[in-house]
Amino acid sequence: MSAVSSRLPVFPWDKLEPYKKTALAHPDGIVDLSVGTPVDPVPALIQEALVAAADSPGYPTVWGTPALRDALTGWCERRLGATGFAHENVLPVVGSKELVAWLPTQLGLGAGDKVAYPRLAYPTYEVGARLCGAEAVVYDDPTELDPAGLKLLWLNSPSNPTGEVLPKDELARIVAWAREHGVLVFSDECYLELGWEADPVSVLHPDVSGGSYEGIVAVHSLSKRSNLAGYRAAFVAGDAAVLGELLQIRKHGGMMTAAPVQAATVAALGDDAHVAEQRERYEARRAALKAALEAHGFRIEHSEASLYLWATRDEPCWDTVAYLAEKGVLVAPGDFYGEAGARFVRVAFTATDERVEAAVKRLG
Repeated sequence: MSAVSSRLPVFPWDKLEPYKKTALAHPDGIVDLSVGTPVDPVPALIQEALVAAADSPGYPTVWGTPALRDALTGWCERRLGATGFAHENVLPVVGSKELVAWLPTQLGLGAGDKVAYPRLAYPTYEVGARLCGAEAVVYDDPTELDPAGLKLLWLNSPSNPTGEVLPKDELARIVAWAREHGVLVFSDECYLELGWEADPVSVLHPDVSGGSYEGIVAVHSLSKRSNLAGYRAAFVAGDAAVLGELLQIRKHGGMMTAAPVQAATVAALGDDAHVAEQRERYEARRAALKAALEAHGFRIEHSEASLYLWATRDEPCWDTVAYLAEKGVLVAPGDFYGEAGARFVRVAFTATDERVEAAVKRLG
């Protein structure tokens, strides 16, 4: 066990605990903008679907019910522009973090293989590479990487932490390069429905994929769009050959989405109204925090999508974390996401309206 854990970096959030204590001591309480966890209610129709499926004594299937697969394929065609999708093109997973962390292992990667991800990125891409003993490689432009030994290329648009969105032409260029060199592309698109100043596009869109799903897979989550982080509801979609292999492996591993969660996912993907309502909440919170931060002397970069503002005062990120903690506001230091974030902080706007209002007042 220690041999495996020794491959992993220090869990970054532990470093934030002293600053959290400072923020908690504020007379009006903490405003926690560090972790992008949903705080709004799970929509009623999703709760009702979960409860209706609560009497599920048998084992669920790894591939999901036919109704779930219908919902996944239908949503990919309707929302992402995918065409000709079949059940073989989709696979439910137990939350997207599980998929990201264990994907390189499930793909059979190991020593001598490379896994690449953006220079500023969600830390679990690196964790997944380390767990299987592969080499973790960062990039600014993936097409400048040496393709020798490169087995898995992670894209992330909209980005966590920066909120940057890759344009359609850029995605198409990267996919073409990856196919030319036989590199498998997984595109983390969990924030795709949260574009503010840009319209994010999936790698499954025909203008990117060229109408073929060979060598490309998109990762999607219901945590943000539907407030289902507690349900662990997510899925992957794309290359049927890749997903078929993952399905066989995950069957042996018993990696099953709970039956009530499968039913809840069907309800969630069949309704757009709750997504629009949640977007309006986030849009208002984003606007309030962005204006307050900028008026307070912060500069916001990228942030055209996702649930975060990528902010800087042109100082070391931990100085900014300490400064805001004294005001009772907790944010994530940018170096959690790579050395390139050392002078930035990530500010989530997933707090309640009341807490966002409190943060705005404190920055006043």
